[in-house]
Amino acid sequence: MAGEVEARLSELGITLPEPVAAAANYVPAVRSGNMLYISGQLPIGPGGMTLTGTLGAGVSIEDAQKAAQLCAINVMAQARAALGDLDKVARVVKLVGFVASTPDFGDQPKVVNGASDLMVAAFGEKGRHARSAVGVAALPFGAAVEVEAVIEIEA
Repeated sequence: MAGEVEARLSELGITLPEPVAAAANYVPAVRSGNMLYISGQLPIGPGGMTLTGTLGAGVSIEDAQKAAQLCAINVMAQARAALGDLDKVARVVKLVGFVASTPDFGDQPKVVNGASDLMVAAFGEKGRHARSAVGVAALPFGAAVEVEAVIEIEA
């Protein structure tokens, strides 16, 4: 039976997918002590990459927010795979969101809110986190957004 976090996700109409395999020489998640580090997750859904392109050059903030939310879903899928149960999360400590952007685009925080809002919806107060929203020239496979996470695990 799913725990409280997955029940909240279900209420939001979200079912966690099987985690995406690593695309290169790294692991998707590393546990060190009571910390879990989740590698950058792209907006990959059942049909593959859901949003490519660059903010400020044709990609809308709204579409990128949905992509950031999908990145957060993939972060949670990796965390569940590493921990067995998302209820073991003591705190989402930090998210780092990367947004493929033109030099004059400055709304990266609005884009990454797609991921942040979902973490708070899923984990409640445990989901409130520190965050960076960084504009970059390009992301792997042409993705518009990528999100990584640092998560504290209950002892």
